[in-house]
Amino acid sequence: MTKFGLRRCDLHEASQLNELKMDMSGLNMLAGWATNGDTIMIEQMPIFGGYCGGVEETAICDVATMIASFCLFNCDVHLDGPIHIRWGTTTTRETLQIAAHAAAALDQNTDLLLGNQYYTLAGPCTEMCLLETAAQAITDTVSGRELVSGSASSKGVVKDKTTGMESRMLGEAAIASAGLEVNEANSILEQLIGTYEKDFARPPAGKRFQDCYDIKDVVPSNEYLKVYEKALGTLRNCGLGL
Repeated sequence: MTKFGLRRCDLHEASQLNELKMDMSGLNMLAGWATNGDTIMIEQMPIFGGYCGGVEETAICDVATMIASFCLFNCDVHLDGPIHIRWGTTTTRETLQIAAHAAAALDQNTDLLLGNQYYTLAGPCTEMCLLETAAQAITDTVSGRELVSGSASSKGVVKDKTTGMESRMLGEAAIASAGLEVNEANSILEQLIGTYEKDFARPPAGKRFQDCYDIKDVVPSNEYLKVYEKALGTLRNCGLGL
C-alpha cells in the first residue's frame, strides 16, 4: 500500500518453458501475481530448427504460445522472440519470418498486446549489429507489434556488450517504417538482411560498453557515432526513409 491507500501494481515477468510448457513453480508465481493484481508479462521464444521444425511449424507454435500466455497464464503482455537454433539470434531471415507471420495473424484478429525481444549476433559498435537491430524493428513495426524490447547485442550472453545506441537504432528504424505497406517492407528487408547474413559465421565481436562510450557522461564515442551514421546510410540505400 502507498501512503495514499492505493496498492502499487508491479510488472512481473515469467517465461513459458520451450515449447508450450510451464512448471509448477511458474504457475505458483502467476497465481500470486494475479491475486495481487499485478501486471504480468510472459515471454516465450520458440526455437526454429528445434522440436517445432521449419518456418511454418515454428510460426504455428509461436501463435499458440501467444494465445496460451493470455488464455492459460493470464498475462497482460506477451513478449516473443523466435530463436534460430544454429545462430542463437532473433535477427535471421527465418526467425524474422516467423515473428512477422505470428504477430500479423494475432494483430489482425485480436487486440492483444504483443512484444518482441532483440538478440543480435554482432556486438556493439559494429554496423552489422545496428543493421540486425533495424531489420527486426522494421519487421515488428509493420507486422503490428505494440512493444519492442532490446537490444541485447552479442546474443545477450557477453558481459558489457549492450549499449544505448542499439536501442536508438531500434527506435529510429521503427519510426521510419511505421505506415509502410507489407510489400514495401519486404523489399527493404530483402536487401537489408542480405547485407549481414553472409557474415553469420564470423560476426564482428564489437566493443564493450566502456570501450565505445564515455562512461562518465554516458555518451557514445565518436567512433560509434561514425559507425551509426554509416549504418543509416546503408538503410537509406535499402530504401528506408530516414
